[in-house]
Amino acid sequence: MADDTAGEYRAHLATYTAFNKLVTFMILWIVLLLSSMALGLVGGVHILALLMGIGGTIVLLIAFTVLG
Repeated sequence: MADDTAGEYRAHLATYTAFNKLVTFMILWIVLLLSSMALGLVGGVHILALLMGIGGTIVLLIAFTVLG
């Protein structure tokens, strides 16, 4: 019985950690998207906003893949 509880705890902890990484990634990606949209629409720097949006998304994906 104690082994089953420890196994469930480990499974729950792994699920919680994965969900936490997903939420962190989504928050960072939404902030990146909103900032690049603001830079492109309000700031008038369209090319920089496009490069920041695409480059930032690729960097976030690589960082979360390597660190995850």
